[in-house]
Amino acid sequence: MATRDSTDSPRRRIVEAAVELLETGGPDAVSTRAVAAAAGMQPPAIYRLFGDKEGLLEAVVEHGYAQFLERKRAQLDPAPHDPVEELRRGWDMVVEFGVSRPELFAVMNRTTGRGSDAAHRAGLEILHGRVRRLAAGGWLRVDEELAAQIIQATGQGAVTTWHSTPADRRNPALLTVLRESMVAAVTRADPVVPASESGPTAAARALRAALPDGADVLSDAEQRLLREWLTRLAADGGAPHA
Repeated sequence: MATRDSTDSPRRRIVEAAVELLETGGPDAVSTRAVAAAAGMQPPAIYRLFGDKEGLLEAVVEHGYAQFLERKRAQLDPAPHDPVEELRRGWDMVVEFGVSRPELFAVMNRTTGRGSDAAHRAGLEILHGRVRRLAAGGWLRVDEELAAQIIQATGQGAVTTWHSTPADRRNPALLTVLRESMVAAVTRADPVVPASESGPTAAARALRAALPDGADVLSDAEQRLLREWLTRLAADGGAPHA
């Protein structure tokens, strides 16, 4: 049975025609009449398959995210030798996508809907996986949520700044400086735990080292208990005690 967007399906032809019009002429070029003509179909087909123009744009965003996630997953290393370099590569890939496909990137970042939200969450899962590996290796200097926000904000900001700058004044060094500023903001120069360690032992050591003294969130008794648990995990990987 053919998938919804199989290679020769009318739906896929329409979506690909809409993407091409978007990237060559901007959002105003994506009219139902123009898309139907580019796909070699009649306008009623768009309404039958997508409901309206907003439904078509939602499908365009899903298509864009599918391509984006394919590139992210192809690059993904579940056990990177150097998680900081993995962070750099991931940031570069996002920025390169946004720089090379500005109209699609812009629509992806402002369109909402079930399909785009699901694809967006899938991308965030990859990002949070990278951040967790940094935390487990003792590299993070901020908490995981803030790290993810900084990574996203600097990537989107880099793309926005690049496209808002006149072409003759764009300097690729800007992207490198922004990337390294992001890396410096979220990672330590040296890990809290040796990079050769992994799993719960390394994670426990990283968390124990990052715990502030006198944190208001936990009572004194809770802090002592948490530190005791983390000390056990850090010492032997959480082996059960008799």
